[in-house]
Amino acid sequence: MLLFFLLWKLPVIQFVLGDEVYYLKESSFTLKWIHSVEKEEWREQYERDGDKLLLTETIFKTYGAGVPSDGEIIPSEDGYVHMRINRQVQEMNLTVSENAQTAIETDDKEILLYELTPDYEFVTISVRHVHLWEYVGGKTL
Repeated sequence: MLLFFLLWKLPVIQFVLGDEVYYLKESSFTLKWIHSVEKEEWREQYERDGDKLLLTETIFKTYGAGVPSDGEIIPSEDGYVHMRINRQVQEMNLTVSENAQTAIETDDKEILLYELTPDYEFVTISVRHVHLWEYVGGKTL
């Protein structure tokens, strides 16, 4: 039984911020930021999908630079454009800044990534399989 717990691995969403590694307990999150050109909030919703992240939906206020062109528009009445994407990604590499107010939201919390790392630091987000003891002893968001 002990051997099982030592060798068993859990799929988790991992965030690497510089030398720090964090695990997200939830299996989905929303990445949000202020777009540099439109100065409006953008949101992307992600789920853990096997060994990859699945971008399920993007939400934005106006069409402009960087807007996907191949998604399906989802009707909404909140003043935002909702677009279904359903695209898998192996990992995401993003630059975090206070100016863009880069943050992660889950069902019960908001994590301000720009407060966890220096301005314009790279953050890598991916799905990893970690040992139970790594997860329990690791840092969580």
